[in-house]
Amino acid sequence: MRVFILTRKRLAVLGAALAVVLCLGVFRFADNGTAVAANASQRSIPIYCVDTDEKKVSISFDAAWGNEQTQTLLDTLEEYKVKSTFFLVGDWVRKYPEDVKNIAKAGHDVGNHSNTHPYMTKLDESGIKSEIETCNSEVEKLTGKKPTLFRPPYGDYDNKVVDTVRGMGMYCVQWDVDTLDWKNISGQEMCDRIKKNIKNGSIILMHNGAENTPAALPMIIQTIRDLGYEIVPISELLPKGDYTTDHTGMMIPKNTSKSSAASSTAASQTTASENEQTRQTAAQVNSATDYNTSSKNQNVSQIVSSKNSDSVSMNASPQYTTSTNQGVKGEFDGLLNNKKKK
Repeated sequence: MRVFILTRKRLAVLGAALAVVLCLGVFRFADNGTAVAANASQRSIPIYCVDTDEKKVSISFDAAWGNEQTQTLLDTLEEYKVKSTFFLVGDWVRKYPEDVKNIAKAGHDVGNHSNTHPYMTKLDESGIKSEIETCNSEVEKLTGKKPTLFRPPYGDYDNKVVDTVRGMGMYCVQWDVDTLDWKNISGQEMCDRIKKNIKNGSIILMHNGAENTPAALPMIIQTIRDLGYEIVPISELLPKGDYTTDHTGMMIPKNTSKSSAASSTAASQTTASENEQTRQTAAQVNSATDYNTSSKNQNVSQIVSSKNSDSVSMNASPQYTTSTNQGVKGEFDGLLNNKKKK
């Protein structure tokens, strides 16, 4: 009888073999070589930025309720010859139709920010489509063009939301640079954040109703240009044709050599990203602030600051939300409810 002795070398070989078997059990490979997760943990990720060698970035504005500063922003963008992207809520479109026309007439992208600004993950597929289609219809009636860009309110999404948006032939777009203008920080602080986080293909988040944004916009535009970047609307930043998004939300054209390798990396890192599920970015809470703050609720951003501070990464890898695990968003809602009771 032969005795099989386990040495460190043999243990290493057995471990490697086991790892290969496990990988084959977890992943299947599509015909085009792209790795696809075969278990339920696979995530559909929106576009946070674009993989490009060109020094191009986009500025985007979310418009949910306020409108006092929209024309000032448009005037500044015209003065500096910048085209940007405005994500509009259907309720806002119905309330300010002339501003919608002015945005489109000036050559800016008009994107869809839902019809009534709900948490999209709480809706079924039919509800998601209804929110998007109703807003699209309102915009098309005023501009003659149907939006192809969608940004979910609160930055809140799951597989159902992203897959539904893509199934409607639209792009689900987030951001990778948050100016934090919603916290009413100074223009210099916004510029500092941009300088720290900007890269080729970045999408910058701002708001049409933030207090200091109009005064800060010229400085922001100049800062971006001084760094050597060209500012283009998101529709121009996004590459045409098939694409994938890696685990960071970077949009990668499928016809690039990076695509297959990046997709494989994204699949292998999905589980790690899921373990961060409860750590939603403060950037996602900004839309909640935008939605819940109007002239009567100026101090909401202070609540977010004290409870959520900068300990939450503002430009971390994309986080995921589900109807049962809302992370920071759930805490934020609780704070608002407690404040209302007081």
